[in-house]
Amino acid sequence: MNAPENEPQKVARNRPVLGELSPTTSRQVGIGVATLILGVLAIPCFADVQQEDATPTATLGTGEHTYRWVEDWGRLPEGAGLGNTHGCIVVDGRGRIYVNTDTERAVLRFAADGSFLDAWGKEWAGGLHGMWLHEEDGQEFLYMTHIGRHEVVKADLDGNVLWTLGYPEASGLYENANEYRPTSVAVAPDGSFFVADGYGKSWIHRYDAERRWLGAFGGPGTEPGQLKTPHGIHLDARGAKPRLIVADRENHRLQLFELDGTLIRVVTGDLRRPCHVNRHGDDWVVADLAGRVTILDADFELVTHLGDQPDPAKRANNGVPVEDWRDGVFFAPHCAAWDAHGDLYVMDWLAAGRVSKLVRTGK
Repeated sequence: MNAPENEPQKVARNRPVLGELSPTTSRQVGIGVATLILGVLAIPCFADVQQEDATPTATLGTGEHTYRWVEDWGRLPEGAGLGNTHGCIVVDGRGRIYVNTDTERAVLRFAADGSFLDAWGKEWAGGLHGMWLHEEDGQEFLYMTHIGRHEVVKADLDGNVLWTLGYPEASGLYENANEYRPTSVAVAPDGSFFVADGYGKSWIHRYDAERRWLGAFGGPGTEPGQLKTPHGIHLDARGAKPRLIVADRENHRLQLFELDGTLIRVVTGDLRRPCHVNRHGDDWVVADLAGRVTILDADFELVTHLGDQPDPAKRANNGVPVEDWRDGVFFAPHCAAWDAHGDLYVMDWLAAGRVSKLVRTGK
């Protein structure tokens, strides 16, 4: 069974503070204090301690895909923290952003400016992992996967559950529910849907709109058409032949399938550990767990990388402490989503919880 990312580690949430002065003479102390005051007056004042290689306003990307990193996006009530961010992000038709955490606030809802609106999902704490927003008869619904409860959930945008769906026993691929750990779900316009068993046996399961199991494709392996941790999926319904794009994470590639499971194409190169893929217009964004976000064009050719983590030891590392974070650099992108304006929201898989907004400034 493919394991999820490393277990969350406890990290310090507080910023570093100045230590005590070493013993010295009163004259030396006086000179030191005066020098410090003059130095502070001589430099710009930022809201927090800046690391030596950080910039007050980080700019990422190139050309039409240039973005400005928004500092401290996603403001929670005083004293509240995100908790481990090991899930996904979706944006509804009103521009509100939905974010998963492993806490009792399994789904948090924010306004585009980062204002906290509300949260729900206490019963789903610790395992709500994938989300897809689907419109039906003018109303939007969330389809979600839960790796601990081994199920798919359909709910309205306020968290009221319409149905749950357990493991695909009809497939004959599982001895019990514990072997099934679904990580992603995608819904077709007709209500049929696909579920990726990313932390289980690496199958993609097909269901009709009435939740009847139709079949499975993929399965564990490294050959084209086989999968090794199909962590995230996206259904592209455009054109005469809709297709399913699979982030085949531990095979370090994307794979494109027709909806019956026929392999269309394998996309390799410029990808480390792709976790999730999303679309805006003709562009694709890939959240790459190994420390960066990648933009691809309509033909899945590289446009640019965003926020590439220069330290390999900090890539896909859930335990990087808050004091080591800096704007403009990712650690473990787990999901990324565009809004209608082309702005990006990125979730890092971090125990302390991190969701960042990148405003698109390229023309």
